[in-house]
Amino acid sequence: MTGSAEIICVGTELLLGDILNSNALYLAQQLAQLGISHHYQTVVGDNPLRLARAIAIACERSRLIIFTGGLGPTPDDITTATIADFFGVPLVENESVLADITTKLAQRNRPMGDNNRKQALLPKGADVLANPQGTAPGILWQPRPGLYLMTFPGVPRELYTMWQTTAIPYLKEQGWSNGVIHSRTLKFWGTSESGLASRVSDFLKLENPTVAPYASDGVIKLRISAQADSLTAAQRLIEPIASQLKAIGGIDCFGEDDDTLGNAVGQLLLTHKATLAVAESCTGGGLGAMITAVPGSSAYFMGGIISYDNVIKERLLGVSADTLAKQGAVSAPVAEQMAHGVRTQLNTDWGVSITGIAGPGGGSPEKPVGLVYIGIANDSGTHHMECHFGRRQGRDWIRLMSRNTALDILRRALLGNI
Repeated sequence: MTGSAEIICVGTELLLGDILNSNALYLAQQLAQLGISHHYQTVVGDNPLRLARAIAIACERSRLIIFTGGLGPTPDDITTATIADFFGVPLVENESVLADITTKLAQRNRPMGDNNRKQALLPKGADVLANPQGTAPGILWQPRPGLYLMTFPGVPRELYTMWQTTAIPYLKEQGWSNGVIHSRTLKFWGTSESGLASRVSDFLKLENPTVAPYASDGVIKLRISAQADSLTAAQRLIEPIASQLKAIGGIDCFGEDDDTLGNAVGQLLLTHKATLAVAESCTGGGLGAMITAVPGSSAYFMGGIISYDNVIKERLLGVSADTLAKQGAVSAPVAEQMAHGVRTQLNTDWGVSITGIAGPGGGSPEKPVGLVYIGIANDSGTHHMECHFGRRQGRDWIRLMSRNTALDILRRALLGNI
């Protein structure tokens, strides 16, 4: 079967941001596993006119349209009726669906109301996509030659079950499954998206596999996607490209897929049989949280000290009062003394520290918001890095960048590059 799929998610709550659109993510991943090309996603509110317009556009550019949401019993659940109206067919009460709804409501000691009964109204000619868990059925329908429609409720667990038990077999039977589309993502830190893209520009012209750069929370990513008859064949296409991209990225490439800087550092510490402690000021324990998010981190992470106040920096970390008075808490000497102090106090091989101005206040022309110093200490001595993360993206961004940069500095040090 040739042609592409499109996902239409119905619900004003999605547009308002009241709930996360996890259904679109799930369906996109499932379509890729079936090897079905998927070019468009649309989110539309609970409005029949706007939904009809979305359907009209989708019919012009896609052959498989998958709807989620709007199948419930309330007046704003308008998906089924709008689809029927768009294609000019009546809604017909389905006896088997009505019986299923009646049984499920009785099991819950709830009476059958008119709103519940409307869920048994399906477009004439449409097949039922059974919902084993909820009262809202979906439909499988070919309203025109070569055009396929599928509808699912917006409740994720109901959608997942219906997709696995009915939709996948149906799509395979109809010839929609074309092998697989498999992706592998390489992750980088210490380079920009544009900088990395220019270094791998020739790879961005490939057609199968394809290579696409993007950024998320400061991490630069290269997604390599291949379409093939099987997962093994797709992986075989991806492997040589991934190897070349890793070689180009060099030390900037810290992992792939689900890897984080936290687990990259953890693996290196385990390899070196080394231990770590951290001292944090502006990140308030966030660095320690990223490290301990990795299962098994107790093997190398001994603990941390949150030294927000200068008194704590002096008493627990041994930072010089004279240095604090002359240089200020946000300074290179203080960062180095914090790293050395926490390493000494917790008796570890490595110490890492963060001190900075996360804002929104507290900055000055000499020390603006976004100025952060990261210290690192081991047997060979102490070092620091001065970072300027700016204030435009706000406090959370500065703290995030500080944590990740601290981990990356340690990663490079463990690899012998600092």
